[in-house]
Amino acid sequence: MIVDHFLTIARSSIGEFKDKGSKFIGFAYRLDHEDELPSLIQNLRSSHIKACHFCYAYKIGVDGLRFRANDDGEPSGSAGKPILGQINSLGLTNVVVIVVRYFGGTKLGVPGLIHAYKEAAKLAFDQGQIIEEIIKARYEADFEYERMGEILNAFKACNIELLSKFFDTSCKVTFDVRKSEELNTIHRLKAKLLQKSMEEATVETKIDWCD
Repeated sequence: MIVDHFLTIARSSIGEFKDKGSKFIGFAYRLDHEDELPSLIQNLRSSHIKACHFCYAYKIGVDGLRFRANDDGEPSGSAGKPILGQINSLGLTNVVVIVVRYFGGTKLGVPGLIHAYKEAAKLAFDQGQIIEEIIKARYEADFEYERMGEILNAFKACNIELLSKFFDTSCKVTFDVRKSEELNTIHRLKAKLLQKSMEEATVETKIDWCD
């Protein structure tokens, strides 16, 4: 079975939790690539120069293999792990939560820290919006101008919405196909373009006048 959808957040959000003078501010962000993380952390460090810890956890992708939890100097497992636990409990991916801590002068102990970082992450998500996102494959088709009519008719017959169109002496269209329907949709499209049945055309069939 092809997994072609996932839950993530619609926008960045912030939640704040306080305990014994310490303040924990959770920042939830959409994260599609690990290399986006350093700039997010640096921006928070620049705007919260008196904070003592910047702990985080993230998860990316639908296979469950790309994740990380970071305690940033807090006792091992007391910060990043409970943040990641909130991400997992909501079934989210392509998201990072960074919790900024201001120390209030009283130590909370490991159980207190686990609770505080968990709550800060939870409150950040509570202030945001969870959405379902569909995974799609993107295609481009190049063809000569005189083929435009039959190309557009074929896309319409297959209920494929074009993302972009460029028409000149040579033309190009761009479109997305839902991942779980990719093979069947491309198969149907090729059959329409070649004016053949689904049995006569296959996914591997080449169309000489359309790249």
